[in-house]
Amino acid sequence: MLRIDSLNTYYGDSHVLQGVDLSIPAGKSLGLMGRNGMGKTTLIRSVLGYVPAASGKIAWNGRDVTGLPPEKMARLGIGYVPEGRGIFPNLSVRENLIMSARAGVNGRNDWNFERVLETFPRIKERLDHGGQQLSGGEQQMVSIGRALMTNPELLILDEATEGLAPLIVQEIWRVIEQICKTGISTLIVDRNYRAVLSHTDLAAVMEKGRIVLADNSKSLLEKQDALTQYLGV
Repeated sequence: MLRIDSLNTYYGDSHVLQGVDLSIPAGKSLGLMGRNGMGKTTLIRSVLGYVPAASGKIAWNGRDVTGLPPEKMARLGIGYVPEGRGIFPNLSVRENLIMSARAGVNGRNDWNFERVLETFPRIKERLDHGGQQLSGGEQQMVSIGRALMTNPELLILDEATEGLAPLIVQEIWRVIEQICKTGISTLIVDRNYRAVLSHTDLAAVMEKGRIVLADNSKSLLEKQDALTQYLGV
């Protein structure tokens, strides 16, 4: 579904992504791990068109989409839950969700308003609350629900559990597991490598802008020495 070949990205003179190769098959989940500052978010933002790639290729279902702007990448069927959640504080929960509602590129509308509320009963009780009135966990639920209401083919979650209470973290991982079972491809960035590897089919580790480990998640979990080296765990 998504294929990245020899991707190079710069911030000014800083060479952040250095020949990154990565692919996500349709219906599969991939965990992207690495210490802070290793290029994970830059890779996501390069794929989505927020940061221009200097060279390399990004392909979506066999089509070269390198250099497309974010709005066109979204229309291809990519949902994005950004680090920091990115909900609109001046809009209600209801408005934050409904503003993104649309059928998927294949015409399916499996993730509608009612299904999102069933998935996140906590936010069902807060539909008329403003975004700024929500807890961090509730904001994250709205952010995930908003992305799901675009009925994406691929859902990208960047640090979806960061800074949340343990019980809320468990709830977020439960929802991620449920999403993966529906056949939506997922790209998950998270610091909890054990949770990532137990909820994904494939995984990759970044170090200084490069992919240094890539395998199926079960096999990678057994490579503790390598995980310790690159993740400091």
